[in-house]
Amino acid sequence: MMRGLTRERVPAVTLALLAGPLSFGVAGPALVLDEVAGGLGVSVGTATWTVTAFGWGVAVGTPLMAGLLGLRGVRATLAFCGLLLLAGASLVLTGPAPPYAILGCALQALGAAGLSASAMNLADSARRMGLVTAALAVVGSLAPLLGSLVSDLLSWRAALALPALSLLAVPSVARKAPPAPVGRGSFDLAGAAILTAMVTALVFVPHQPWPAGLASLAGLALLVRHLRLRPHGFVPAVLLRTPEFLISAGLAFALAMVNFSLMYAIPRELSQHSGWTSGEIGVAVLWPLLLGGSLSWFIVTASARVRPGVTVAALTGLGLAGLLVSTLTVLPAALLAAQAAASVAASSGQGVFAVRATAAVPDDHRPSAIGLFSLAYLLGSAFGPAIVSLLPS
Repeated sequence: MMRGLTRERVPAVTLALLAGPLSFGVAGPALVLDEVAGGLGVSVGTATWTVTAFGWGVAVGTPLMAGLLGLRGVRATLAFCGLLLLAGASLVLTGPAPPYAILGCALQALGAAGLSASAMNLADSARRMGLVTAALAVVGSLAPLLGSLVSDLLSWRAALALPALSLLAVPSVARKAPPAPVGRGSFDLAGAAILTAMVTALVFVPHQPWPAGLASLAGLALLVRHLRLRPHGFVPAVLLRTPEFLISAGLAFALAMVNFSLMYAIPRELSQHSGWTSGEIGVAVLWPLLLGGSLSWFIVTASARVRPGVTVAALTGLGLAGLLVSTLTVLPAALLAAQAAASVAASSGQGVFAVRATAAVPDDHRPSAIGLFSLAYLLGSAFGPAIVSLLPS
């Protein structure tokens, strides 16, 4: 059982509603980018910057808002992130030009990242953490289809604003959340700036490998130097000295990278070898992703009663099996089974390893642990498709 932060628990379903809509911003625009481009009067490539902006906002916002969570507490974080999300959705819904939509998506991502981090921070048991991560996975699986439906019924703007559904849970969570901050001390502005710059560079590695890669290494060197000067700052040195935290974050990164690489590679393989239409492929790949999200709640909950080594071996084995099968065959049934295995491993691993990562660190570093762990998973989800894009068709 993880350490609780509230005397009166926030219902787990409410935490799932607070976190889950973030996935709409990551996957929801997948089928509506043509409509976005047409509505804004730009190319599809330019419209894709709305997705890039959201990805940047989530990657940068997750550790930043986790830092705010540790410094100012849950209620202040909910209020600030709710305002960010509302402002971003307003820009997306009303902005007359592309820069407004791009900025709106970035603001939505910053707000959604903080709400998701708050939900994970309040998920004080394996069962509750499993429900939160399952919500993220299930919404991510359904997001392209639901985004397309919302675009058809309402508008592409409404489809881009779907992350704002998290706002429905904010009042309920705020009423029961602890008012006092978890941690103490002043805000480490230099550490936050260095980490933000490094994460920004990492996000752009797929677009500009050499300059972004060199900038990432420079940021890492600066961060290491800063940790020596301020070990209790924005990135607590104790996290990097805790093997269980590092292993958990590394495994989450690896499983996310495998899962999201297959999400892009397998449809391409099916298109080349199955003779199916794009619509048929879209329906076919939906069930493996839904299976992963649906099973993850049960697996994360059960992991509390199973020896840690068994769970780690099973999830790692599933991920490796999915990767291996996808490279050895082009049979549609086998490819879909490979995606199902990778989806179960990544979706469950996000919850299982989040529990392990946060349980291994002191209570006052829990928000930072949540933020950096989530960042590792998000970077894996970004690097996977980037690797696939470098492979020959």
